[in-house]
Amino acid sequence: MKRSAAEILREYGPFPGADRVNGVTFDGQNVWFASGDKVNAFDPASGNMVRSIDVAAHAGTAFDGQHLYQIAEDRIHKIDPKTGRILTTIPAPGDGGDSGLAWAEGTLWVGQHRGRKIHQIDPQTGAVLRTIESKRVVTGVTWVDGQLWHGTWEGDESDVRRIDPETGEVLERLEMPIGVGVSGLESDGGDQFFCGGGGSGKVRAVRRPRRRQP
Repeated sequence: MKRSAAEILREYGPFPGADRVNGVTFDGQNVWFASGDKVNAFDPASGNMVRSIDVAAHAGTAFDGQHLYQIAEDRIHKIDPKTGRILTTIPAPGDGGDSGLAWAEGTLWVGQHRGRKIHQIDPQTGAVLRTIESKRVVTGVTWVDGQLWHGTWEGDESDVRRIDPETGEVLERLEMPIGVGVSGLESDGGDQFFCGGGGSGKVRAVRRPRRRQP
């Protein structure tokens, strides 16, 4: 397993009216984050908040290319980001213990915090399609270039780790500085992750190691 110190490229926030960061996602232009009673978007170039949607937003956030998905206690809402309207609601697999949320391969991937699991679920029904066991508490979840990464946060220690999606084996760890936590996690599709910072109210951009070409 490869271990390295996380390279923090930039810090955003804290933002007005948002005292914490739960889930994080990226729509190709703006970074969205959940702050309890709102989902907020900011421009990663300027760092400025551009809009907010009033909706329960307790944990993970995801974007499927058109809609936002947001964990609200034991449910997942599908939201039209243009209008802020909740279109549909499905049950969350962790029954309120859910954390991260990601969209990949036409399905949702849901972290189960203290259950130390990641569930792949049907976005229409919430049915669990498969479950991956993790060695640590799971916070944010993201897929990029066929790799599954998730955040962990226990005490003062936090990291972003790449795991084998078949076995759950840890392949790589990016260790955050002591006292810097990772709540939500999302890739920008390129060379960085956006990491939610929980009660710090910050979002941090962290460099993603690129796969070496054979």
